[in-house]
Amino acid sequence: MDLVAFFSDPEQLRAMLAVVLPKLFLAIVVLAAFWLALRWSRPLLRKALNRAGFHEALTHMLIEGLFKGSLVVIALIAAAAQLGINVAAALAGLGVAGIAVGFAAQETVANWIAGFLVFWDRPFKIGDFITTQSQYGRVQEITMRTTRIRTMENTYVVIPNKQIIGDLLVNHSMYGEIRVNVPIGIAYKEKVAAAREVLLPVLAQIPGVLDSPSPQIVATGLGSSSVDLSARVWISDASLERDTTFATVEACKLALDNAGIEIPYPHLSLFLEDVREPAQRGLAGIPKLLK
Repeated sequence: MDLVAFFSDPEQLRAMLAVVLPKLFLAIVVLAAFWLALRWSRPLLRKALNRAGFHEALTHMLIEGLFKGSLVVIALIAAAAQLGINVAAALAGLGVAGIAVGFAAQETVANWIAGFLVFWDRPFKIGDFITTQSQYGRVQEITMRTTRIRTMENTYVVIPNKQIIGDLLVNHSMYGEIRVNVPIGIAYKEKVAAAREVLLPVLAQIPGVLDSPSPQIVATGLGSSSVDLSARVWISDASLERDTTFATVEACKLALDNAGIEIPYPHLSLFLEDVREPAQRGLAGIPKLLK
């Protein structure tokens, strides 16, 4: 078609505008209606999710990601239909492209789904001390794809949410107060009651240890070289757990040394037997066997 001739012909131009303009107007009306619906519904939806106790990050993802994205796609499809575009063919093409993208980004999608579960189930929050994937530290940031913790070595560890959901996770901060257990061994010749009498006053003086529940020294087993004890103290904050553990070990060692209570180390008893005489008798009988 000769575009110059087409646009120079007023009749053809008017005919085209008579067909296109109503469709374009309807498409604009549809887009405006969806825009107003989005602007009106987002605050209400956010308020409802906040009342339901949803995490702010999860609320943002649902509203600004899922809800807004879905509404925009529906609006574009409805507007395209008003313009006479073959929406079914376009959707089929998008479906094929979506499948290809899904296969290429399946790990990312899996981490996003796991992130949704983290925000939904809330096994931990920012500031909690957790152990997961053999990593212990304070949760610094939670995103839809990863969880980031700061370890006691001041390293920054980024863990995919998929691995956190699929692995054992220990939250040391969930219930506030936490008990620290420190294993101790004393020799079999020593008295458990005497060790308890020596250790309990020392445990009570360790910084951060609570008076209630009070510290305990309990016998946990009879080992191969020692009577196994456990020093149990309570602290108010999981951030004190490692420091309290180290302080308890040192305090117990010094207290037992000062009291003269032996802390044994694994040892092996070796018994030697003189086998020369039985061996000589055995060798003496060999010539008789050969005859």
